[in-house]
Amino acid sequence: MQRPGAGRLPGRGVRSAADLARVLRLCDACGVDQTSSHTARGGEFNRGIRDIWRVLVACWPFVRPYGLKLAAYFSTLLTLFAIGAVSGIMGADIFTNKILVGHKLQPLQAFVLFLDDSYVANPPGEGREAEEDEIAADEAEEPAVRDALTAEQRKVVRNRFLLWSILGGIMLLVGIATMPLWGMWIWHQVNRDLRVRMLENAEHLSLGYHADSRAGDAMYRVYQDSMMITAALGRLILEPLEMLWAIVTGLAVVAFFDLWLALALIVAMIPIVLLGRLFTPAMRERSRKARIATSDLTSRLQESFSALKVVKANRAEADILKRFSDDSQEALEAAYRLRVDLAWRTFAVIVIGVAALLIAEYFMASWVVIERETWLGAAAVAIVGYTVWNYGAISVARESFAGTSISIGRIVRNWWIAQDLLVGLDRALHLLSLEPEVADKANPEAFPKVMEDVRFDDVVFGYGEGEPVLRGASLTARAGTITAIVGGTGAGKSTLMSLLLRLFDPRSGRVRINGVDLRDYAIADIRSNVAIALQKNVLFATTVHENIAYPESKVPREAVLAAARIACADEFVGELEQGYDTELGERGGKLSTGQRQRLSIARAVLRDTGILILDEPTAALDAETEQRVLRNLAQWGAGRVVFLITHRLSTIRNADQIAFIENGVVEELGTHDDLMAAAGRYKAFVEAETEGAAHD
Repeated sequence: MQRPGAGRLPGRGVRSAADLARVLRLCDACGVDQTSSHTARGGEFNRGIRDIWRVLVACWPFVRPYGLKLAAYFSTLLTLFAIGAVSGIMGADIFTNKILVGHKLQPLQAFVLFLDDSYVANPPGEGREAEEDEIAADEAEEPAVRDALTAEQRKVVRNRFLLWSILGGIMLLVGIATMPLWGMWIWHQVNRDLRVRMLENAEHLSLGYHADSRAGDAMYRVYQDSMMITAALGRLILEPLEMLWAIVTGLAVVAFFDLWLALALIVAMIPIVLLGRLFTPAMRERSRKARIATSDLTSRLQESFSALKVVKANRAEADILKRFSDDSQEALEAAYRLRVDLAWRTFAVIVIGVAALLIAEYFMASWVVIERETWLGAAAVAIVGYTVWNYGAISVARESFAGTSISIGRIVRNWWIAQDLLVGLDRALHLLSLEPEVADKANPEAFPKVMEDVRFDDVVFGYGEGEPVLRGASLTARAGTITAIVGGTGAGKSTLMSLLLRLFDPRSGRVRINGVDLRDYAIADIRSNVAIALQKNVLFATTVHENIAYPESKVPREAVLAAARIACADEFVGELEQGYDTELGERGGKLSTGQRQRLSIARAVLRDTGILILDEPTAALDAETEQRVLRNLAQWGAGRVVFLITHRLSTIRNADQIAFIENGVVEELGTHDDLMAAAGRYKAFVEAETEGAAHD
């Protein structure tokens, strides 16, 4: 059976993401192998490429639903880039050689500016005989006149060039404004799907996992590390493709002017790429430490706020503040070291690129002086007029050379930044790779509509690999009865009820409902038919009605009122300023502990389930209110199985049967009178509790 919520979002319910992410498990649950510092740098570099590939494959199920949108976005981006590159080269030639100098246009330039053939250069050998070319070449003035624009023509070219420049500028501004928003809209949808999928998987992990993990770390993974899918896919796919396109086109332009210059640019790439490979392991280690430090800071913050009452009661504000300050400083230093490393390594790449550009500038300037012929100038004369090196040629070549070297540097810098993104994304995918210890079977049984009994048959259970908490507990509770679970601290009372909710599965033995093993039912069905009211009541900063109705959003007011009457909560709710529409504040801070307990009982009653678990539900109630609540629950519980975990003797006496647990075993079972008459462990427990209460 598919668990609740699976398959409702694009990419959700796709198990390949979790399966492939499992290979990304690394030290400290954050995706970095600490043994990497002992490996060869080349091996680390190659492993980094493999890890990036695995991450991209693991992210694919979340990206796939938006594939067409991304293809349209990327195609538009490349098209605009190509138009911009061609326009830049052509525009530089028109401005420097045509408008300023007065040379006639090339055919494509005239076509773009909507000008006739009178503006087009008429090269020798085209449309005339060879001997006419020789005669024209002997006349010193005619070629200059023939290949030059008139003053009026230059004005026309200038005006149309300005018009196209304005239109191009408007298109550029529109592109600058819309393209990032378009890409952000797509990427944030991918991020949303991953974030929701992470939380869904975390919700279905066992309580054992959450008990061993810091809540702040999970929060940081879901909120911050998940954002790396947006940055990583952009930096690892889109931006490298853009930069590779820029490098290829830049090299092509440089090669157009001089092949040796293009080869020199390729040679300049080598030390930059080697630096990228050399510094990869250190960048990974810096990134890992920075993210762990920030995650610890988030955990410290979450723990500080959740324990605020305890902190104030013990006057520990200074200690908490110092711990938070120390963690904050450590996170700051780790992030600072990461950015300093990135800065000076980027500077080293820039130095290499600038040095190569200065050397190229020297040669290009000397070629302008001697008017050296460009390598493919004659072949491209129909597009631009750079047949020889001139001011326009050196401007375009310089920009292409610099742009290409910058793109190479950006690729290396992106590679270093990708190490940080990879660490963060590994941490996010790690949460997806965890499999819940408790899972549904392939074809679960239908949950019974009529409750008959609940049985624990020789149940053995322990947390993790530790000693068992339950060591063969057996118990039967029938419908229409209240069973009190009694025992000392750590006896296994709450653990027994956790197995009934199937928060865990027993190591051995069985828990049965109506004779069917609990593992044969769907988890969602079990928890939909078992309600629980805890001693530590969880209320929300919303109205009384919505707190009782939680988690249902639309519950009739009559049903809420009926549940409140059973829990004796209607008495104090009626005295509130706005009754059931009163806002309770953060965690129900406006109410007393006893009032919060009654709302918790009302919430459990409202669910109208066949099984009800009350874990110390009346600990903060006075004796009179407690008795009224228990009488109401006894009447309401006809046909239901009710479990009551408590230490209060006044509560225990009213139970239909009492299960006394000691050392993980149900040592005695019966009514209060029967067990007292047996003079066994239960009687000793009662006498100890009574004596303790008398001393109090």
